[in-house]
Amino acid sequence: MVTFTRVLCPVDFSDTSAHAVRYASQIATWFKAQLTVQHVYLPLTVEVPGMPAVVESIPDAELERLMSETLTFAARTGGGSPGPTVVIDSGRPADAIVARAARDSADLVVIGTHGAGGFRHLVLGSVTEKVLRQVACPVLTVPPHVREAGGGTPFQRIVCAVDFSECSLAALDMAAALAETCQAHLRVVHAIEWPWHEPPAPAFDELPQAQADALREYRRYASDRATAALSAVIATVVGDRCEARGEVVHGKPHVQLLDTARTMNADLIALGVHGRSAFDVALFGSTTNQVVRQATCPVLTVRR
Repeated sequence: MVTFTRVLCPVDFSDTSAHAVRYASQIATWFKAQLTVQHVYLPLTVEVPGMPAVVESIPDAELERLMSETLTFAARTGGGSPGPTVVIDSGRPADAIVARAARDSADLVVIGTHGAGGFRHLVLGSVTEKVLRQVACPVLTVPPHVREAGGGTPFQRIVCAVDFSECSLAALDMAAALAETCQAHLRVVHAIEWPWHEPPAPAFDELPQAQADALREYRRYASDRATAALSAVIATVVGDRCEARGEVVHGKPHVQLLDTARTMNADLIALGVHGRSAFDVALFGSTTNQVVRQATCPVLTVRR
């Protein structure tokens, strides 16, 4: 089973932040965790190339105002009972969030996203994107217009993407633990992306016989191998902790994952995030970016 003891929820007083606070509050209540609501004060400074950034202290009057506004916001949006801890930090938002998560030993960060518009330029410095790539603990992103978190268990239907990498297996382990704790159903999805766009599959009768036979055999071999590998992973990582079903799908991973989530009306998508290097920005942009940007339910990203 999994438990969260310290949940961090950064807010900027937007509607998106309100959704995040509601989810963070529900999770904190379910797991009996301490919820910390954070607002980051960004000083108006002019940075000089080659010089360290100047982070000014927060004026007393401004600090008092922000504390009051953050407390009111948290209470109004569902994080007021039991009352969360409120902190005001100063500096670049992403850096301050990552630092606060490390300082408080947070085991979950819950943060809102602004959907397609706000997430379109991830590699150009989105706060959420930086947090996802840099924070050590799992991150739950909450999209706009997500259906409200209901009472009872936070999650009932979880979809987890597995590509057999170390980080995806870590995500599966976390998803299984959550499913066990919340008595949720778990769908484990592996996508095979072919050189052609599908579905639909290629029309074999339009190909030369030898090519069609070879392609048919390769497709069967790849599908059977992936199915066997997925079954083995579920048996090893998930075991008997929860009800889990594996599914091998065909097409672009983010498209198939989002389609599966919509079809089963999932209330959580879990997937692994690779590394922290600059090279990883490209990897992040391919699947995780698309899933976080387009999902209509919260997305849990896990790093190994």
